[in-house]
Amino acid sequence: MPQPPNIQKMLAEAQAMIAAQQEAQEALKSERVEASAGGGMVKVTLTGDLRIETLAIDPEAVDPEDVEMLQDLVVAAVNDALRSSKELAEQKMAAVTGGLRLPGM
Repeated sequence: MPQPPNIQKMLAEAQAMIAAQQEAQEALKSERVEASAGGGMVKVTLTGDLRIETLAIDPEAVDPEDVEMLQDLVVAAVNDALRSSKELAEQKMAAVTGGLRLPGM
């Protein structure tokens, strides 16, 4: 006859996984990703927890006659950095969860 699952062991493992996830999320705050657009005319640095840390715009990218281009470059750089930051977070969480996708992670 099969043994019933050890609930205490399962709870301890779940608590350990939660603690490891919290540590990984905290560590993401110190990670950085960088992205650029327009051949480096606009550069953005994001933290691993999706906060913009720096945004640099080359003065040559500032054309009062074409503000839309600058706006597009900023959006492109930020979106690329967000994608990179999310990928970094997924990698860190996968290392903790063994690839198991958990809701909210």
